[in-house]
Amino acid sequence: MANVKQKLLFRNKDVSTVNSSDGSLGKPGRPNLQKEKVNGLTDKAQGLGKPLNDSLEVDIRDFLINEAELHTYDDLTKVNPVTPSTVLKCLQARYSAKVFYTHAGCTLVALNPFQPIPHLYSLDVMREYHSAPQPQEFKPHIFIVAEEAYRNVQGQVEPMNQSLVVSGESGAGKTWTSRCLMKYYATVAASSQKSQNTVEKIERRVLDSNPIMEAFGNACTLRNSNSSRFGKYIQLQLNGSQLLVGASVHTYLLEKTRVAIQAPNERNFHIFYQMMKGATDKQRLEWMLPLEQDFTWLPHAERTLEEDCLQETTDAMINLGIDEGKRAQIFRILAGLLQLGNVDFSPASGEAQPCDLDGHSKGFLQKTAALLQVPLDELESCLTVRNLRAGKQNILKPCSQSECTVRRDCLAKAIYAQLFDWLVTFINNSMCADSSMWCNFIGLLDVYGFECFLLNTLEQLCINYANEKLQQHFVAHYLKAQQEEYVTEGLQWSFIRYQDNQGCLDLIEGSPSSIFSLLNEECRLNRASDAKQFRVRLEKELSDNANISWDKFSKEPHFTVAHYAGKVSYQIQGMMEKNKDPVPPELTGLLQKSQDSLLHSLFADGDLESEGSRGHSKVITVVSKFKNSLESLMRILHSTTPHYTRCIKPNPDCRPLTFKKEEVIAQLEACGIVETINISAAGFPIRIPYCSFLQRYGLITNNRLAAQMNRENGPEINDQAVLGSAVKDVVNVVLKRPNATLSPEDNNNMVHCGRTKVFLTQSLLEMLEDHRNRVRSQKAFCIQCCWRRHQQHQRNLRTHAATRIQAGLRSWRVRSEIKKWHKAATVIQTKWRRWRAWMDALAEAELDDAEDFMEEESCVLPKLDPLLRERGSVQLDSIQEPVMVRAWPIGLAIASAPSITVSLTATGLQRIMSMMACLKIPFRDADYKVETNQFEQGVASIRAQPRGSIKMHLQRSPLLYADRHPVHNADVVTGFNQILLEKT
Repeated sequence: MANVKQKLLFRNKDVSTVNSSDGSLGKPGRPNLQKEKVNGLTDKAQGLGKPLNDSLEVDIRDFLINEAELHTYDDLTKVNPVTPSTVLKCLQARYSAKVFYTHAGCTLVALNPFQPIPHLYSLDVMREYHSAPQPQEFKPHIFIVAEEAYRNVQGQVEPMNQSLVVSGESGAGKTWTSRCLMKYYATVAASSQKSQNTVEKIERRVLDSNPIMEAFGNACTLRNSNSSRFGKYIQLQLNGSQLLVGASVHTYLLEKTRVAIQAPNERNFHIFYQMMKGATDKQRLEWMLPLEQDFTWLPHAERTLEEDCLQETTDAMINLGIDEGKRAQIFRILAGLLQLGNVDFSPASGEAQPCDLDGHSKGFLQKTAALLQVPLDELESCLTVRNLRAGKQNILKPCSQSECTVRRDCLAKAIYAQLFDWLVTFINNSMCADSSMWCNFIGLLDVYGFECFLLNTLEQLCINYANEKLQQHFVAHYLKAQQEEYVTEGLQWSFIRYQDNQGCLDLIEGSPSSIFSLLNEECRLNRASDAKQFRVRLEKELSDNANISWDKFSKEPHFTVAHYAGKVSYQIQGMMEKNKDPVPPELTGLLQKSQDSLLHSLFADGDLESEGSRGHSKVITVVSKFKNSLESLMRILHSTTPHYTRCIKPNPDCRPLTFKKEEVIAQLEACGIVETINISAAGFPIRIPYCSFLQRYGLITNNRLAAQMNRENGPEINDQAVLGSAVKDVVNVVLKRPNATLSPEDNNNMVHCGRTKVFLTQSLLEMLEDHRNRVRSQKAFCIQCCWRRHQQHQRNLRTHAATRIQAGLRSWRVRSEIKKWHKAATVIQTKWRRWRAWMDALAEAELDDAEDFMEEESCVLPKLDPLLRERGSVQLDSIQEPVMVRAWPIGLAIASAPSITVSLTATGLQRIMSMMACLKIPFRDADYKVETNQFEQGVASIRAQPRGSIKMHLQRSPLLYADRHPVHNADVVTGFNQILLEKT
């Protein structure tokens, strides 16, 4: 992309000094016609003293013949050569391909398709442009301009506040473009999850302000079915997180005369037609609007437009917080104005008599008084009689028929203008945030386009004056200032001629003599206005200005102004009265007596205004008000970063997809598109001071100056040579030329380093941003690595500390357990030794008893001792009657009676198992057989000593096994004996 840009800039360099004039084109695709057009363009250029050379003529011919690729030029700076003919042909090709947006250097050209294109403005398209890393790489769109402004606010690029200026003729699509911009910002701001309810509330109110403003401020004209009859500047207020927290609306010069006077084939404001076509039967009765009734101030009511939707306006009012009572009051006041328009006057019967009312006018006047809730007699008196003050006395003088009509229209205009201002104030109060809640704003400027009608009056003069101011701002910002800055910074630059409208502005608003100053002076004089006399004075005072002329053969007094978009002739008759815009004090006093609380509040401070209107020095004219408000707007625009969108009307009849070359080329020349393309193609649209450049891009080279400037309390460096050297290092790194040097004499088409600023093309800026992002990613990776290393070190320290704590705890627990085990082992050993001693004692006792028994056997059989019976018994088969002999040693019994069967009995499972585990007696022998009562084999004796080692179970305390849970299963060995007697 950078190479293509560089090549295009190099090709355009040779033709940057050519001042191109327009030339009309014939049908495309035919070589003969192409040659004729090229020759015609050359002849015209020669006639102007600016011949085109042969190479340029060949380039034009080659460019126009290659029609298949014309629609692919998404930026008119790529057109080579840049002439009105080539630009026009490129726009026509893109329009035929249904591509309606085209970049023109620093501006965006938007062609009105005059048909709905829903997919072009869907929410998915909005999110796609918003989430794109480089939206400029996408197809040209109004969302690119919106996203660029939004990212400037996010990046805190000075100046941080942004303004989007949408300009163009009436019907070019400015209102629709502004509506799309508001929808885009509302969607973008609502993409965050923070304060979602608040954001949705503000978003809804911002969007709902549009239907109300359009219903009360737009009308159908000859050039546009939804023409804005007022100017508005909408400030979208953003907080530090770039979330939409509020909005405010500033309006300029409402065309209130349209309420009472509509030009032929034009309509009144939309709201009146919405009431007539959308009201219910109940509302018609309340508003006194019969369906079959016609109204003088509602011409062409039979036409149905998309804007004639009362429900949409009502819903918007509800969402903005206008309650049902206030809505009813608003619609009653509007219905009263419609009834007032049907009141006509007839000439008075005598000079001292007031004018009478025609035919049905009395009924209409009664309905007007009822709807406005004012006294009928006073209303009629105020319309037909005026109050004159002569010293301290008030004199009542009947009005003529024309004066009665003027007072009627004045009453309607005053009420509608005050009602419109009240709506604007209410909208601002409902969605404007406190100044502490927002820090930046994005402004959307939607003003009336340049107008030229058959009959042009003061409104057209003010509208075209506003467009002249905006054109001057565009010229000063993009064309004049850019070229002058090149020379100031020491760049080698050849000036490109452009149309400067400063002479026209001096004619309209200059000092000491101008149209506005003479008009205000004429209005402040206490005398009747004379159009012919004012024309003579204009001719006398302003004849030296080349931008004003007069048609001496015209019967009507007028003057012609050469605007940047063309000449316009203005009618002088009635201009002074419109500039004064007087409201008779009796009309203001009447409205203050209204029983309608809303209407009464609109004129509550009318006394001060009426008092001021009687003092010559305090008269504030319409021109003065509009000039002051426009100057305030221009101060805002000069303090913000502007983004211009030029809306083009392809044909005067508003037909879909119809391209009229004459119509388009006139608009391109009027708004200076060709000059803009030339300067943008040959120049550098990006201009950044050295300090700002190093603060943003100094990290690419790890420059110490950038680090010092980025510190809050860092020293200020004013040495431009040092800063310029650092800037060149950064640019050389990006351009991958480490040994190269940059200077103003360097033939470089992408960058120039001036005295205090660096000048860049868009392609190099994108390269800088990409390189900066890569460097930031690398530094972020290093930071992440260090942070992860620090975290890992902290985790290791915590793990080591936890391990030591766990080891200490485990050692303490082990020591506690070992102490318990030692204690348990001591108890076991004590018990074991006691049991051993007891067994030894029993064995000795048995031996002693056995000896006594053998001595006494031959005499008398002993009686069995109960104690021996409990210990055990031996039954001898030789005794005829079994005798239970207790406490005999088993070995002794077996030795003395080898042929008898010995039956040994023991009680208790532990004793039986002890004998079985301790004694080892052969199962079979030739001399005797031993059997037990409990088992088929094996003999157990409690006197037997255990053989082998004792196995101690140390996993748990041995005390846990000591007959704490007896088991009834005879085959299971548990308890103390298992631990003590289990052999290894």
